[in-house]
Amino acid sequence: MDADLILIFGFITIVVAITGISINAIVAKVYAHKKWAREHSLIGSKSSASVNQIAERTDMIEDRLRVLERLATDRGTLLSDEIEALRDDMKSRRQLENG
Repeated sequence: MDADLILIFGFITIVVAITGISINAIVAKVYAHKKWAREHSLIGSKSSASVNQIAERTDMIEDRLRVLERLATDRGTLLSDEIEALRDDMKSRRQLENG
């Protein structure tokens, strides 16, 4: 009977050790994944700020291009008045950006 108890105790010890090692490995992987996700989310937020700046700049350039195309194709308006309006608009934009 003593040999049977020793065998059962040894089996239970092995099962508990295997289960503990497995749980430890799973927890370690979860923490590693959370750390990786946190690092990559910080990188994503930094790059999204630069993407927003590029998008704003692209919108501004597209607006300028539309105005220039309209000036080049529209002969019915006074060109000098349009150019002066654009200069005034650019001065106000620069003041907003700087101030």
